[in-house]
Amino acid sequence: MPKALDAAMMEQQEPAVLDPVDAERARLFALLGRLLGAAPDAGLLIRMRALRGEQGELGEAYAALAAAAGRSTAETTEREFFNLFIGVGRGELLPYASYYLTGFLHERPLADLRADLGRLGIERAEGIAEPEDHIAFLCEAYAGLLAGAFPGEADATAPFFTRHLRPWAARFFADLEKAETAEFYRAVGRLGRLAVEYEAAAADLPA
Repeated sequence: MPKALDAAMMEQQEPAVLDPVDAERARLFALLGRLLGAAPDAGLLIRMRALRGEQGELGEAYAALAAAAGRSTAETTEREFFNLFIGVGRGELLPYASYYLTGFLHERPLADLRADLGRLGIERAEGIAEPEDHIAFLCEAYAGLLAGAFPGEADATAPFFTRHLRPWAARFFADLEKAETAEFYRAVGRLGRLAVEYEAAAADLPA
């Protein structure tokens, strides 16, 4: 998806000075972006089977994703990804900010996002047909901001989340959790919903 963030979560390298909490947040959103941009291959499924989290809801969601990866193969997740997001005509879900916020594709949320991306110097990779308000692109871009991958924009992370993820992403992930054709991706939906809810709760804390 984003040109600067085309590595999988487990291959991403953060700057040495990055706060450990921010590094973990970046890895989480990079993983979500990777899984929502394409079905996981066999290697990524193997690595995800080793995922462990701390106690609490988020830790349980990591454990559920690891278990789902253990029950899945590259073939089954590819078929599931197709049914959920591509389909014959269209998939079960439309993972775009414009659709969730307006009911239509390629609307004002996409234009606003493109303006912000231009200021941040974030580009869609060549050969990617999906518009930038696809959930995978947004998760990967947010991961890059958390990881400090875009120099000179240290204060852009919170506004990006507030404008482009908070208004709709939790609803998308909740829909993914209960999608009829979701099996492996039900666990992705749970992890994503909790990630967005935790980010929103942290944003609401007094400065």
